Amino acid sequence: MNTDLDQALARLADIDEHPGLATIDASVFNGIRANRTSVGTGLGATALAAVGAIALGAASAGPLSTPAAAAPLDPFGIANPLAPSTLLLADR
Repeated sequence: MNTDLDQALARLADIDEHPGLATIDASVFNGIRANRTSVGTGLGATALAAVGAIALGAASAGPLSTPAAAAPLDPFGIANPLAPSTLLLADR
């Protein structure tokens, strides 16, 4: 295997350029222009998804749900229900 970097770069420089490179700029800009026309559809779908998510969140929370009550944690005492020692002894 030839690992001489100078020879590899010289071989790369001898390669003729691809004929499609002359028109690649125009095709890229045409693709960008085509994507700009579809931005309105994307915005409408995003707005619909946002409104749907807010409605679903409001419906699931609802006025009838009770607020959650957190259990008090005592990090330095025995009363910590999430301490590893109490979790391991839960099966006994």
